[in-house]
Formats: sequence, structure tokens, C-alpha cells
Amino acid sequence: MDKEKIKMDSFSKIELSIVTPMYNEAENIETTINRLTLAMKDFPGKWEMIFVNDGSTDKTLEIARAFEKKIDNLIIASYPLNKGRGRALKTGFKKARGRYIVSTDFDLSYSPDHILKIYKELSDPDQMNDIVLGSAYMPGGETKGVSALRLFISKMGNNILQFAFPKKIYTSTCILRGYKRKALKSLEFESDRKEIHLEILSKAFATGLTIKEIPAVLESRKQGSSKFKFKRTALTHILFSLFEKPIFVFGAIGGALSLAGFFIGLYIAWERFSGSLSPDRPLIPLMILLLVVGTQFLCFAFIASQNIFLRNEMFRLQRQMNILKNNHGKN
Repeated sequence: MDKEKIKMDSFSKIELSIVTPMYNEAENIETTINRLTLAMKDFPGKWEMIFVNDGSTDKTLEIARAFEKKIDNLIIASYPLNKGRGRALKTGFKKARGRYIVSTDFDLSYSPDHILKIYKELSDPDQMNDIVLGSAYMPGGETKGVSALRLFISKMGNNILQFAFPKKIYTSTCILRGYKRKALKSLEFESDRKEIHLEILSKAFATGLTIKEIPAVLESRKQGSSKFKFKRTALTHILFSLFEKPIFVFGAIGGALSLAGFFIGLYIAWERFSGSLSPDRPLIPLMILLLVVGTQFLCFAFIASQNIFLRNEMFRLQRQMNILKNNHGKN
């Protein structure tokens, strides 16, 4: 049997891969392994844990390597410099061999039982889900012990992001997600930071993948410190929504300016016919300025929307090419 055949056989034997990034998580490693192992003890198929060391500066890698030698289904991936969650997830996805892949926080802020719930949704042949998202903000979801400020900013950001997608997504920034391997491998991702969550959804919607959201319970960290960055995250959410649906912003601005110019024009006409139009009031230049600038904004919104349409077409073609390439690799 050749090496490629052995490799494909090993893929088919793994049912579920659990991918989680770790950065300075030395004090959480043993607890995370124990909690995952306990939650998966009755899992009917083979499964693996893939821990990705994202350039930790403490003893995370040293401790993780020690556990890797003792635990058969634990795989450690690592690189020396901190690159961000996106790079860690992409590294873990490449290592994953399971038919289904679930990503989660290393400190298990979402308890491990969510992994089995997501797996059930993915593996149900009647539902045909390609991606399953865990959401603490949808009906049935819950947060426990999360600071009010972080919760407010996170909810606000996710509310803004709802305008960016064709389907209502309550929590588009959460790492707790499950993927069918073939769906995930059909897409290509560029982001090295937390924006990867938005990139995945954007490309999944553009290529017609089926996405489902299920309720989840988010708890605050019990050990270690949060890596959440408020300002950068909020700015990212706003910019992403702007790029995904430019017609909402530029179209609204252009429409408002054009409408204001139109009403000023009506007012000028009324003043003219009533004989009370004053040449000292710069209404005509203002009307022209508003109409010209408003029209420019509307044209920009239309062109930007066409660019988004062409980009989505490119994503669809790219996915088809990846599917063909993956199928060719199996043969």
C-alpha cells in the first residue's frame, strides 16, 4: 500500500477533530485535556485533539509536548511567534484528519458538551448542515459571569455584523463552530487574526454552504487572562460590515443627500413662482452640490456592490476548483 493510500485511510478512520488555539495557556492544559476526555468518553468513533501553540512565551509548548507523548489522540502544532487566532485555526485545520472538525476556546469557556451537540447537528443526514455555529446570544443561549462591558461591546458588534450577511446570524465572531471537513477544505482563508470567523462566514454564504446556529452557554474564564481586544474588535466589525454591504452605508448617504437636494429644488421652485426667491440665499448652489455629491455616493454604492457580486462569483469558482482538486487527490 503506497503512502498516499495510507494517508487517506488514516483520514477515514478519524470521525471528529477538535481544534483549539493556545497562547500562554500553561495553567489550563491539563484541565482542558481532562475535560475534553471526560466529555468524549462515550463518543462512538475515533477522535483527536489538535492543540495549536500560537507562539506562547510561557511553558505552554513544553507542557503540551509532554502530554502529547503520553496521549495517542493528542496532536501539538506550533510556531515560534504569535500570529493570531486565524493563523492558529488554519494550522489546526490543515492538521485535522476527521470527517468533522470542531473549533473551540482553549479554556473551554463553552463547555465540552457543546462539541457533541455540534457534531450531532453536522452528522445528521436529514439536516445537511455544512457549518454549525454556537451562539450565546440567540434565543436559548446564555452568558455566565462575563463582564458587562465585554458583553455590551460583543453584542453591539454582532448586531452590526447582522447587516453584513444574507441570513440573520446572532453570533458571527464566536470560535465555537463545527465544520464538515469537505466543506472547510473547499474554501481558502487569508486572515491570521480573529477576522477569520467573519471571512469563513462570508465565503460560506457566497458559495452556498448551509449554515446553522444553535444555542450555547458562554462562561467567563476561570484561569488565565482574556485576549479580547475591545477597540480593535469593534473597528473590525464596523469595517467588515461596510465592505460586505457597501450599498447600506454609501447608498443611504447618497440617497439622503440626493433627497435633500431634491426637496431644496422644490423649495426653490415654490419660492420662484411665489415671487419671494432671494438672490442673497445660496440655495441653488447648495441644491446642485447635494445632488452631485449624492449621485456620486449612489454610483459608488452601485459599483462597490457589483464588486462584491464579482468577488462572490470568484469564491464560488475557487470552491469548485478546490473540490475538483481534492477529489483528484483522492484518486
